[in-house]
Amino acid sequence: MIKLKTCTLLLALSWLCIQTKAQETPSNVFSLQQAIDYAYKNSPNYLNAENDVLMAKYKRKEVLGMSMPQVSTSVDIKNFLEIPTTLLPGAFQGLPPGTFIPVQFGTTFQAQGGASASLLVFSADYLIALQATKEYISLMNINVTRSKTELVSQVSKAYYGVLVNKERIKLLDANVAKLEKILNDTKAFHKQGFAEQIDVDRLEVAFNNLLTEKQKIDRLIGLSEHVLKFQMGYQGQDNLVLTDSLNISDIGEINASKIDVSKRPEYQLLESQQKLYGINIKRLKFGYMPTLVAYGNFSYMGMRNDLSYFKKEHTWYPTALVGATLSFNLFDGFQRHYKIQQAKLEVTKGEHNLKNLQLAMELEGASAIVNYNNAASSLQIQKRNLDLAKNIYNVSQKKYEQGVGSNLEIINAQASLKESETNYFNAMYDLLIYKTDYLKATGNLVK
Repeated sequence: MIKLKTCTLLLALSWLCIQTKAQETPSNVFSLQQAIDYAYKNSPNYLNAENDVLMAKYKRKEVLGMSMPQVSTSVDIKNFLEIPTTLLPGAFQGLPPGTFIPVQFGTTFQAQGGASASLLVFSADYLIALQATKEYISLMNINVTRSKTELVSQVSKAYYGVLVNKERIKLLDANVAKLEKILNDTKAFHKQGFAEQIDVDRLEVAFNNLLTEKQKIDRLIGLSEHVLKFQMGYQGQDNLVLTDSLNISDIGEINASKIDVSKRPEYQLLESQQKLYGINIKRLKFGYMPTLVAYGNFSYMGMRNDLSYFKKEHTWYPTALVGATLSFNLFDGFQRHYKIQQAKLEVTKGEHNLKNLQLAMELEGASAIVNYNNAASSLQIQKRNLDLAKNIYNVSQKKYEQGVGSNLEIINAQASLKESETNYFNAMYDLLIYKTDYLKATGNLVK
């Protein structure tokens, strides 16, 4: 009975493991959002941006440590191979003036151990540095947002590139199958004397050209997958399986409007940098204020002619002190004054850079709107052209099968269809790319 229960339990556990493995998503299957999430965890550039935030936080803690007591200890042991000699005036022993008596004070061994502590009571530099580190953390967080925006843009464009190429290969496969059937039928007609050799040759040339085009797209898919892996930070060797599809439903035109540049992380970075410039001016001005440091020291000194420092009968001589140092700069030859003037000019330059960036971003936004609207119009036209080219090809094929059309007509229709497909997918890719650029230009790519 016990063995039966054990076997049942083992079977149940085995079935559970099999079901769990079956439900696991393969590591090479990605939707667009999954590809972006994967890139967040594996892209070296983005990970470095996050590390910069951590470094900025640690820097702030380092500055905070300046306000805490600074405690140090030391032990010093000296062995005088020759005890220092001191000269005393000879008059002490009745010798003529100008003569000296050499004497030696002290012992062969001297040891001193103690502790000292200091506390920064007031420092303008410290207060400004604390403010600067807070702003620096904000700057690094904005840089993470900027890196995230760039990453989403790059991964999205690479993902769309793979999808478009895979859709192109699907249509090419269908065209190859259709043309191959017509070529085989024409060869059969030629054997029966109902078609000329030139008809077969024309179709075979068109078929070979189509195969060559298919091979190019196959290689392009491999290259576009490598680009996507690079942007994601994906190191696996397996081919990526993309689960999203090209479903472009909303392709209406975008009305031109004023771009809110404050949403752009690049603009926020310059604004944060301006704040740092202002903090630097404050730091230089506060440099005229004094610095106050309190300190204390306590130590013991032992003097012996041997190393017997720990015998109870030997005496250690204590020394203790407390104090404070107040320091300030009375005159520096106007160096700090001119440093302040330079810092003010940095602020002015930053204001000019902000204005220039704002103009550039407004231009970029306007350009993105125009490009998107053009791409949307082009896609609609190319979709119509593709439908017409498909219809012409189907009509030409039926006419040829019914014996009322020529293979030259089919070849021309197939060439027109291939060109229409190429134009359609190029327009589709352009639309997706320009839509990404528009969202990035308006600061809406990353929510």
